Amino acid sequence: MQKVTGICLPKLNKVYFYKYNNNYNKGDKVVVDSSETLVVATVDFACKEVEDSCIITPLKEIIRKATEADLKKSEENAKKAIDAIKITQKHVRSLKLDMKVVDVTYSLDDSKVLIEFTAEDRVDFRDLLKLLANSLKTRIELKQIGQRDEVKIKGGIGPCGEMCCCKRFLKDFEHVTIKMAKNQGLSLSPTKISGLCGRLMCCLGYENPVYEEVIKSMPKINSKVITPVGEGVVVYNDILGKNVSVKISKGDDFEIVTYPVQEISQNKEKNDGIQNKPKKVH
Repeated sequence: MQKVTGICLPKLNKVYFYKYNNNYNKGDKVVVDSSETLVVATVDFACKEVEDSCIITPLKEIIRKATEADLKKSEENAKKAIDAIKITQKHVRSLKLDMKVVDVTYSLDDSKVLIEFTAEDRVDFRDLLKLLANSLKTRIELKQIGQRDEVKIKGGIGPCGEMCCCKRFLKDFEHVTIKMAKNQGLSLSPTKISGLCGRLMCCLGYENPVYEEVIKSMPKINSKVITPVGEGVVVYNDILGKNVSVKISKGDDFEIVTYPVQEISQNKEKNDGIQNKPKKVH
């Protein structure tokens, strides 16, 4: 185990481990090296013990607590970045490059400018670098990012009408699978379960543990069950309501009746008939 201080870097709102320092408290503004630029960041937690396997060594140190001058410089750089984005977009269009400029970040010490972009394929931006170096008069670094990172940086309104979770509060991307959508009985159409980034929506994972727990108590579709009026076959499970719809034969006809899951029992003899057959005695 090792003590670390959690630093939330701007824009991506992601927490990284830095070398523990007891001079800082949660919420403090500090100056750190983000591996790409020198930035003003926020202390997310002052101290936490984590497993050594979770730490990428060596841990970086927090440079200093942000001064008024640092905060002012950070604000000035944010304004300069808006102009830099326009300049970069202009050069991209003139060179007809197949790339989308997402964000520009000036290092706090003005040593370089980080330009993040998305693209379907690799981009030859050597000519772009020359133009940018001449326009911005500083060292340029171009970084290709994924669509999820683009949405996390820029934000947007999700299908629910709220700001995207990754921009609003998520510190890291959630692990989401198509099985989660199936558990919740959602349409598997990509347009219904994908976020602005084109990937599965992070919120699919929020309620999934509850669904998984309830599903354990529900019979499988097409399995035989015993109801208060006799045997039937499961045709639908209402997970949230914990109700089971059962098809019950009525002579040459049938009806579908819905029961609370606690009022039915699984007919294991029919469902597991092969396993329950008596062994032949020779």
